[in-house]
Amino acid sequence: MKFSRRSFMLVTAGLASSLILERNVAAQTGPVLESDANAQALGYKTDASKVDHAKYANYQVGQACANCQFFQGKAGDATAPCTIFAGKQVNAKGWCSAYVKKA
Repeated sequence: MKFSRRSFMLVTAGLASSLILERNVAAQTGPVLESDANAQALGYKTDASKVDHAKYANYQVGQACANCQFFQGKAGDATAPCTIFAGKQVNAKGWCSAYVKKA
């Protein structure tokens, strides 16, 4: 099969775009770090037992990412994407001030 210069350029551009998209998706699915600016703003902790009760008076024992409506995982998942953190992975035992109990 013979490629024209134009076909070659289109195929090359398409491949490059798909590789960049895959890399961006992989970067978004990384873990949320407590040091991330958004995580700090929301008081995210990877371990809910370490939440500052004085600063986050709305926190109640038993609240965790795993039973929050924004947690996108299944029961038993150790980590899963969270809609609050743009699909990044949160710890099921974690907590942040955006917590809303699953219905």
